[in-house]
Amino acid sequence: MFTEKDKALLAKRGISEETVLAQLDRFRTGFPYLRLAGSATVNYGILRPDQNLEHDAVERWDKFLSDGAVVCKFVPASGAASRMFKSLFAFVDGAEDKPAPGSDVENLINHIEDLAFADELDEVLKKLHGMTAKQLVGAGRYKDVIAGIIRPEGLNYGQLPKGLLTFHRYADGTTRTPLEEQLAEGAQTTVSNGVVNVHFTVSDNHRKLFAAKLSQVLPRFEKNTGLKFHVTTSVQKPSTDTIAANPDGTPFRDADGGLVFRPGGHGALISNLSDIDAMVVYIKNIDNVVPDSRRMPTVKYKKIIGGILVLVHDQIARYAEILKSGKVTEEQLTEMRDFVAHTLNIRAEGLASLSPDEQANWMMAKFNRPVRVCGMVLNEGEPGGGPYIAFNPDGTASPQILESTQIDTSKHENVEMMKRATHFNPVDLVCYINDLDGKPFDLTKFTDPDTGFISDKSQAGRPLRALELPGLWNGAMSDWNTVFVEVPIDTFNPVKTVNDLLRPAHQG
Repeated sequence: MFTEKDKALLAKRGISEETVLAQLDRFRTGFPYLRLAGSATVNYGILRPDQNLEHDAVERWDKFLSDGAVVCKFVPASGAASRMFKSLFAFVDGAEDKPAPGSDVENLINHIEDLAFADELDEVLKKLHGMTAKQLVGAGRYKDVIAGIIRPEGLNYGQLPKGLLTFHRYADGTTRTPLEEQLAEGAQTTVSNGVVNVHFTVSDNHRKLFAAKLSQVLPRFEKNTGLKFHVTTSVQKPSTDTIAANPDGTPFRDADGGLVFRPGGHGALISNLSDIDAMVVYIKNIDNVVPDSRRMPTVKYKKIIGGILVLVHDQIARYAEILKSGKVTEEQLTEMRDFVAHTLNIRAEGLASLSPDEQANWMMAKFNRPVRVCGMVLNEGEPGGGPYIAFNPDGTASPQILESTQIDTSKHENVEMMKRATHFNPVDLVCYINDLDGKPFDLTKFTDPDTGFISDKSQAGRPLRALELPGLWNGAMSDWNTVFVEVPIDTFNPVKTVNDLLRPAHQG
């Protein structure tokens, strides 16, 4: 099946022939749906912290940092912002010269001066047309205004990475990008030993742009905060790309006959995450940021979920020491079973009927895994995956973040579970990625390869099938200890379309 040219390409990418064959076989078999025990709700897989727990968590987090723990923010920031401007591209490329009444484009035009990048837009429009956005709107030249936002001759926002777009404008006239707001948030939540560690995963073709922006803004942040910022970037590894296939499942080849590979989705970033030199890592999407004046709820709950993570890990470490001693009482085993069932929310039928040694071995295996605490917000109609209790290959059931495509909606009981779901995943995670001996886990060992995605795409007008690896907070963390914690909706302020920048949360 593979030519010498193919084999040379695979070797260059660090991908084995066996891996490619397995991926091609996956196009044939598809991915199995997950079996559900139920949608996670408060008191069934989701913890709603009371004031006492919030206080204890913040106190534990502050002590964790003061004791010198190394913490890092991990921010997926790959890809261009083209989807953010989908409606704008449709208008510029369409036949109508005036936006439809009530459309997103008309709303944007009506509030163009409220956008943080309004001054930048005026500058490019004056160079291109000798007029500001307001003047062009007055002349009915709506397409010129919108093209000035997305086209290369204008701001080129349709091709730039989302992390480098101007999101917020401050009263003193300064503006900030999501990259800068992530740095500002880190200075308020993850300072360890006077250092703010932040890692951005970026596209290779955007890496120089990020480096240039960081060299511009970091001196100002360090001066204003009195902190040292250690900011690193990485790209998705070529070895995590996946083979593209024709509709019949054979390898898709380009015009020169070469194999075609595609990025394996954000699940491929589990390898990048595994490389982070830190005990604890926060994960948050690049676009979920707010200005300084609206950040306090985020700061508060970042500390709360971080503190809950450390408290849970403290308990795991204590139990592990007891298990390692080989002197475990029945009372201690009962306490551990209760912790497994009600804190880690792992359903393990028949555990109590095992012998004491078998229970101890089972628990030790479960305890020595990465731990994550995932913030969950009440579902108010925003898109996103959701928290469920799902069955695992070993017969247990545990908290998992699932996308709707992973659920068999042909089954009535699953549809009813989805209807009863109360929360969704805003991608607000904090992870403990060192083992019980303090050594870094190889996080790629804790994924579920049966939880990827297959989608239909095209290249050069030809249809192809694309395979995504298990999502970073989905199947890539399937075999982790997971705790879901309810967080307020005002900690979730994503910018999925340019019109979201007109929401109050992004207006300062």
